[in-house]
Amino acid sequence: MFGFGRKQQALIGVDVSSTAVKLVELSQTAGMAAEPYRVDAFAIEPLPANAVVEKKISDVEAVGQTIQRAVAKSGTRTKRAACAVAGSAVITKVISMSADLSDAEMAAQIQLEADQYIPYPLEEVNLDFDLIGPSSNDPDMVDVLLAASRRENVDDRVAVLEAAGLTAKIVDVEAYAMESACALLLGHFDRERQEQTVAVADVGATTSTLQVLHGGKTVYTREQSFGANQLLDEVERRYGLARAQALARLDESRLPEHFASEVLRPFAEALAQQIARALQFFYSASAFNRTDQVVLAGGGARIQKIAGMVEERLGFAVSVANPFAPMAIGMGVDPVLLAKAAPSMMTATGLALRAFD
Repeated sequence: MFGFGRKQQALIGVDVSSTAVKLVELSQTAGMAAEPYRVDAFAIEPLPANAVVEKKISDVEAVGQTIQRAVAKSGTRTKRAACAVAGSAVITKVISMSADLSDAEMAAQIQLEADQYIPYPLEEVNLDFDLIGPSSNDPDMVDVLLAASRRENVDDRVAVLEAAGLTAKIVDVEAYAMESACALLLGHFDRERQEQTVAVADVGATTSTLQVLHGGKTVYTREQSFGANQLLDEVERRYGLARAQALARLDESRLPEHFASEVLRPFAEALAQQIARALQFFYSASAFNRTDQVVLAGGGARIQKIAGMVEERLGFAVSVANPFAPMAIGMGVDPVLLAKAAPSMMTATGLALRAFD
């Protein structure tokens, strides 16, 4: 089940992407309003090639072993975990139900009526629901978010956690985890910025997802086939490097001076074009006609100077995501490594925050 509304404690947020496992554990800091959470453990561990293909786990054993290494590297002793399935693997629907129903009655009614909304046999899916609030159309009704995914998508995530010696307590949706991390990040700023329309461009290895939030809530998402691997391919070709060498030099900013102008800038301009195109789709499909800022997340956002280049091309504010900005840092956590990893830890952070629902 997706675990909506279930309070958990001491959870590890485990984000399994196409190239790496990202893991983070948070705790609450009593009496520290400016830093309500503390980072107690984190790790990033690369995945073997093709262990995850198009956001589907193809090698459970390899992914499980990678998670196990990440757990060992992080030093956490927590065995309870939250993970997420890709938004493309989930069907969501907002339905209206009587406000007089209890949670148990809602659950029973949804089970009876779910086949109206889910295009698969119910025995093949995991589904859950969350109460959004009073319906704007009828004061006697409430809006309920229904989420469902084919059982195999959930089972694969649960299996890799179990292979690593962890217990899956929550299986969330990546978009909701990202929303939670963004809400925390925006809440770090003043009220005006919290109410802005913010586009989060999550730049992965092979795909980029644009998620637009208004008032801290997701109003639009769009996935595009564009990712940091395109830059990595060009670094390999231009400098005659093997894949591992290209990745290491890019990560450590150990490339010739002309890299920024001749290699990075064309990639940044292509990324800006992808973001601009996705925003145009958003404007045409909604009542919105502007975006206040863009936040770059994902592995692609870790590249030095990329935010400034994208901002120059788009013509409005672009920043790099750091979900740990409003947090304290635990004694066993390296702040330099954490800051470097931060842009790619948004989903894992959102999952770890589920411990405090």
